[in-house]
Order: sequence, then C-alpha cells, then structure tokens
Amino acid sequence: MQLGMIGAGRMGANIVRRLMAAGHDCVAYDVDPTAVTVLVDEGARGAATVAELVAALDAPRAVWVMVPAGITGQVIDDLAAHLAPDDIVIDGANGYYGDSIIRAQGLAADGIFHLDIGVSGGVFGLERGFSLMIGGEPEAAQRLDPIFAALAPGVDTAERTMGRTGEPSTAEHGYLHCGPPGAGHLVKMVHNGIEYGMMAAFAEGMNILEHTGIARGRPADDPEIAPLKGPERFRYDIDLAAVAEVWRRGSVISSWLLDLTANALNADPELEGFEGRVSDSGEGRWTVQTAVELGVPAHVITASLFSRFSSRGESAYGDRLLSAMRMQFGGHTEQSRTVET
Repeated sequence: MQLGMIGAGRMGANIVRRLMAAGHDCVAYDVDPTAVTVLVDEGARGAATVAELVAALDAPRAVWVMVPAGITGQVIDDLAAHLAPDDIVIDGANGYYGDSIIRAQGLAADGIFHLDIGVSGGVFGLERGFSLMIGGEPEAAQRLDPIFAALAPGVDTAERTMGRTGEPSTAEHGYLHCGPPGAGHLVKMVHNGIEYGMMAAFAEGMNILEHTGIARGRPADDPEIAPLKGPERFRYDIDLAAVAEVWRRGSVISSWLLDLTANALNADPELEGFEGRVSDSGEGRWTVQTAVELGVPAHVITASLFSRFSSRGESAYGDRLLSAMRMQFGGHTEQSRTVET
C-alpha cells in the first residue's frame, strides 16, 4: 500500500522504515529537508511540500501526521486543503482525545476520514514493532489494515493469554480499533497515565533502597532530625543495578520497563547524567482530568503526575514557605542531611 508521512522525526521515520521493510510505498515530508533525504536514501520517496506529497499518492490517499501535538491541528488543516473525499488523515501524535473528535467532525464535513492512532513503542518500535490504538470510522481503519499489521509487533511477541483459542485477533497482533473518533487517543492517554504510575513506582522503590544507608554518618543527637528507630537497620549499601537485574528474572514485576531501568542503571549507576527534572507531555494531566470528570478515583496516576511537577521545582516556593512557618512557630532551622560515602 501507499502511505504519506508528514513528520520524519524519530517516530515518523521509523514508522516509514518499518513499512518499507514490509514492502509498502512511502512518501515522506518534513520541514527539515535533511530528514527527508535520509529516508529517500533508504528507499522512500521524498516531497518538498505538503502539496507535493499529496500529489505523489494515488487516490484514495492515506497521510499520516506525526508531529508534536501542539502543531498537529494546524498541520492537519494545511493538509486537508489538498485532500479529496474518501482520503484518510491519520493523527499519530499523543493528542487529547477531545481534539480528535472535533477534528474528525470537521474533516467528515468534507468527506475526509480521520483516524486517531495512539502509538507505543518509542525508539525501539522499528525493531520490536509498534502497539497501535486506533480510533475513527471502521471503514477507514479496515482499509488500512495492511499498514497496521506491518507496523504491529505480531502475535508471537507475547505468550498467548490462557483461554484464548482460534484465529488470533488484531489486538493479539498488537493493533486494535478501539472505537469511534477519539477512542484511539483516549486509550493511549490512559496507557500513558498508567506508564506514569509504573515509572513512579520503580523510581520510588529504588529511592527507598538507595536511602537505606542513611544512618552512615548521620548525627545521633540533632534535634531537627527525627531519630532513627534502630539505626543499625539503615547502614546498607545496596547495588541497585544488581537489584534491577535480579528482579528482571522471574519476579512478579519483571517487565520491559524494568529492562529499560536496568539498562539505565548499568550505564550510569549514580545517574550523574540526569538532573531529575521529569517532563509531562500532557497525557497524565488529561487522564487525571478525565478521571475527575467521570468521578473515578485515580490515586496512583494523580500522585505520579504531581511528582513530576515537583521534580521540576514547581513545589519550591511551597517548600520554602513550610520551612519559614516552622521557623516562625518553633524556631526550627533548616537542616541538610549528610551521608557518609
């Protein structure tokens, strides 16, 4: 099949590469001509403009927009001006599902289909395949089934769930039409909210272990520091990289995310290459907001989102105020923890 790709960054480029490896014909456009040249050298067709990309495709066309969520709407508007009824626009950004509903309605007025597709797999997707969560009209999703099948990891990448029999579903292959417009981005939004919580759990657990040597070099009589009950219990020096390795093998929490954690700790055990400022690109916020609107508790995801805010210093003023209040009512001075190395 043919596919146009607008956005030849890490994700867009690897989607094109995986499709070409499966024999599909891809036309790529990016505001950076160098990114397009790289893909052309690997077998794609290049376009210098959106109009040129559309003209290079046979009708009915399918064009995948893989650009940052903040500019996706404008890019889709620009693209739609060159499309015709029965063409398909794919929005692969990590966008808000409500925006996808509105865009689908707008394009439908001109007879153009809109598919919102949540894509998971990151920089490893080229080799491992991409997990795809698809929203939009079933007709459009079915038409592009060969594209999705080529991008997905495949049924053999995971042991089949106990009790499932017969022909494997598309979900077992790694792609799923989740429902009408917005459904794909809704499922991906919650997926990323869960990811926030899982990442936070690993980080918090490892942080607990890292602090179990707190009694080494700690003053025993400082009135501003709560005394340790049984300080002998907190003189450990745990090898966290080794802990990640043992957890990877046979433990209940073994996972790809733990594999990546082990990679990071092996490469930089003290994490000296990181400041600890954790960004959030929106999906966690939208997940929490949606949970509030639905009246559904989301304790872990909410806490993990607020943790990311704190990591960027957003709690600094409040923390200073807490310290100031302690000074006001009790004369308490700030203390720094010193740990023996």
